[in-house]
Order: sequence, then C-alpha cells, then structure tokens
Amino acid sequence: MPRPFPFSAIVAQEDMKKALLMAAVEPLLGGVLIFGDRGTGKSTAVRALAELLPGIDTRNGCRFNCAPDAPQDVCPVCSPPNGGKLPKTKKIRTPMIDLPLGATEDRICGALDLEKALVAGEKDFEPGLLAGANRGFLYIDEVNLLEDHLVDLLLDAAASGVNVVEREGLSIRHEARFTLVGSGNPEEGDLRPQLLDRFGLGVDVRTIEDLGQRIEVIRRRDAYEADPESFCERWSRKDAAIRNRVVKARGMLRQISTPDDVLARMSQLCMSLGIDGMRGELTLMRACRAAAALSGRNEVTWEDASDISPMVLCHRMRRDPLDDAGSAPRVERAVAALEGGILSEVGYG
Repeated sequence: MPRPFPFSAIVAQEDMKKALLMAAVEPLLGGVLIFGDRGTGKSTAVRALAELLPGIDTRNGCRFNCAPDAPQDVCPVCSPPNGGKLPKTKKIRTPMIDLPLGATEDRICGALDLEKALVAGEKDFEPGLLAGANRGFLYIDEVNLLEDHLVDLLLDAAASGVNVVEREGLSIRHEARFTLVGSGNPEEGDLRPQLLDRFGLGVDVRTIEDLGQRIEVIRRRDAYEADPESFCERWSRKDAAIRNRVVKARGMLRQISTPDDVLARMSQLCMSLGIDGMRGELTLMRACRAAAALSGRNEVTWEDASDISPMVLCHRMRRDPLDDAGSAPRVERAVAALEGGILSEVGYG
C-alpha cells in the first residue's frame, strides 16, 4: 500500500492545513469540520496528517491503544488476568480510523465476540472503531450523511472521552479520547446543530482559482501517482520540519499565556455575534494558544484571534435569513467593529 500524499506537498488550502495542525497540537479543541467542493484535497489532507504526526507508545497486541503507564482494566493485554506477564511496549503510528457511512452500532462501539461465545461459551468483548481511535483521530468522510443514531453515539463518546457498552450481558467502559475530523459537501445536506457545535474548528474549502496553483496541483499529483515512494522521499524533509513544529508546540502549549485584554475581546466578539453558550470563547482561546505554539510564541495576540475567529465561530452562529453574505463576512465585520471601537453598531446579538 503506497504512503499517503505528503502533507507539505498539498498546494494552497492554507486554512484547512492550519486547522488540522492546530487540532493535532491541542486535543481539547474538539476536532475539525471541513466542508467544500469535491476534489479539493479534504480526504488527502486528513490522511496526510496521520502520516505526519509523531507516533504513540502502547503494548504489543493492545487493541485499546492504552498508554503503557496507564493501562485500562478492560484490556486483557495491558491488564492481564491473574497478574500475567506484560508484553513489550512499542511505538505505533498515531491512529487515524475511518468511520464508513454504513458502519453499524456494534462496529463503532464494540460488541460481544460471537465466535468465542458460540465456540467456548465465553463472554468476551470485541473492541470497535472507538477503541481503535483512542489517542488518535476518528475520520468521517461525508459526515453530513451519517445516520442520526450514530451521530448520537459519537456525540456521547466525544463529549465524555469514554465509550460505554451496556447490552448482551456486557457492561464495558473504556477510554475513547479521539479528535473528530469530518469532511463533506454542503450540497448533500447540513449537519445537525448538536454535531456542528462539537467540532472546534470549521473550514470551508473552495476549488483553486489561481491558474499557476492549479497546474502545480496537477504536476504534483501526477508525480505522486507515477512513483509514490520517490515523491514522498522528496518531500520528507519538509514533512519532518512540520512534525518537529507540532512536537515543539505540544511541549510548550500549557506555558502560553492569554492576556486579559485579548480574552475580553474574544468574549465581546462572541457576545456581539450571539454565540450560544461558552464553548465559542473556550475554543477560540484554545485555538489561539495552539496557533501561538506553532509559531513558537509564548503569548496569544489579538491578531491570532482575528485570524482564527471565522474557523471557530462561523459554524456556531445562528443563520440570518436577511443577510445573504454568509457567516464569514459577519464575523469579519464584527472583528473590524471591535478593532474600531464601534462594537455597539454591529447589532448581531
């Protein structure tokens, strides 16, 4: 199987790449929603991200991605019965689990291992996709076509970080701490507001209009398909540089400060746009910290907030049927009004 297309070789689509890197640095962001035209590199960028990220440590045979120093009781490998011998630790690639639209509830959450139940008469748990996504990413292509009852399952797991299975005589709880990444085409339907709010960042991607960039996309894709290994090698140094940025940003993230005046402006911005709840401000603060960390800075600036606010707030806003411009221009106008000291004139709250 060929290696994924290199992250650093993706042409343009800077907002999408920035959002994915911020989510990789700060798991508390809650993930990324990427909506846009077909053929704009959405799936390519997500799969390239998994190859780019540093690996995680776990144990041989573990299907729950337990951290070696924090084994889960439900895992027979990391918490062997009767104090059995622990397998060796190993480093694996950061999980990037695809959730197919046709997946069943049992496939997602896990269920009774029927083979063991029928053959040996034992009740054993067969882990699902949520176990495989623990400490990694869960990717849903065409997320707006996902069935409602599956959306509810994902909302519960994403909010709590725990997957609970209570059926068929099983009572199982295991960690399911994953970053949710969804992509889709808005022409095929909208997402439920409950799921929209769970995505920390929302990015709209459009077909590239610049002629030179379009030609470069064709050249790079053609070179990759002709010889994937050679193409990936040519971009490996740039990918390694991005990986180092992510690792360094993760290490300094909790030391980054957010000045009170910047935090006050963030709250004013959310209030002026009529954002429900407090998740908008929290996510904006976390995203700004991640952006500052990726830039190697120790303090968040208002420039971070004004640049990132459309990604954080557009998909949280109530629709205004009298405003044909869309959410992004409304956020930009509110930012401009705030910077100009005329916030009371915005009037979206």
